Amino acid sequence: MPSLKEIKGRIASVNSTRKITSAMKMVASSKLHHAQIAIQNMLPYETMLEHILKSFLAAEAEAQTIYDQPRPVHRVALVVFSSNSSLCGGFNANIIKRMQQVVAEYRDQGVADVEIYPIGRKVYEKAKKLGYDVQGEFSALADKPNVRQCIDIAMELGLKFQKGDIDKVELIYHHFKSAGSQVLTRKTFLPIDIEEELERDHERDLTSIAATKESQEYLKRNRKKTKVNAAGEEVPPLNDNFIVEPDMDTVLSQLLPKLAHLMLYTALLDSVASEHAARMVAMQTATDNADELLRQLNLQYNKSRQQAITNELLDIVGGSVNN
Repeated sequence: MPSLKEIKGRIASVNSTRKITSAMKMVASSKLHHAQIAIQNMLPYETMLEHILKSFLAAEAEAQTIYDQPRPVHRVALVVFSSNSSLCGGFNANIIKRMQQVVAEYRDQGVADVEIYPIGRKVYEKAKKLGYDVQGEFSALADKPNVRQCIDIAMELGLKFQKGDIDKVELIYHHFKSAGSQVLTRKTFLPIDIEEELERDHERDLTSIAATKESQEYLKRNRKKTKVNAAGEEVPPLNDNFIVEPDMDTVLSQLLPKLAHLMLYTALLDSVASEHAARMVAMQTATDNADELLRQLNLQYNKSRQQAITNELLDIVGGSVNN
């Protein structure tokens, strides 16, 4: 049985640890509040722009770009978001595990050329240790999200995709839903996934004018065929739902880069908010555990002290009787 001095030392040690975890929980709570404001301000704009662009690409047969056309996958880039520091539960472990699973999945498919864009020191160090093809080091973004640097990364990925250096880009990050729920997400960045948007529209609204993939292909094949009515006038196809000004190429050249920048920046804000939420929950759990441990140690200390007092009284009474 430990002595009173040892128990007292443990109580002091646990108290010190509890002060640290409690302070870290309050700091994480404050940072989470600012991260929530940032992500709440960004999400509606990003979501609506993504919806407009994908609906436009799905409905317009002439809206063809290299960024929405699937192709055989031989080279892949993964943008993986983690944190720079620890003490946030399984936040980093889940991201790293998912990254390894995705890389192994592509290698099983015969895709050996997988590039990693690590945003966060934890995933950067792990990717380097595993011998992956790491393209740069972006740890500063995990602490201070920066739009300019996100634009630079998105432009680099878009240029590589355009040149054919990579055939697919995916984002791996935690999607922030609430302070107690962060969903590990794997999202296709390039090529733009029109089918996903079409399915979401049909599920939410059965009156959606978004065309199916098969009808889109049919329109692309028959777009140039001229139709003439009884009066001898040319009749435009029925799916001309968008009036494009000044022209198709100009609109797409403006919308596509903006969507790419926002997708990357929103994923970063999601990851940062999820990190602070995970750390706040982890520190709250640690503080609760420290409180429970202190309760048990105080109970043990009181029992040991009571036993010591009882032993001393017994010694005194025994000495008096002997005398």
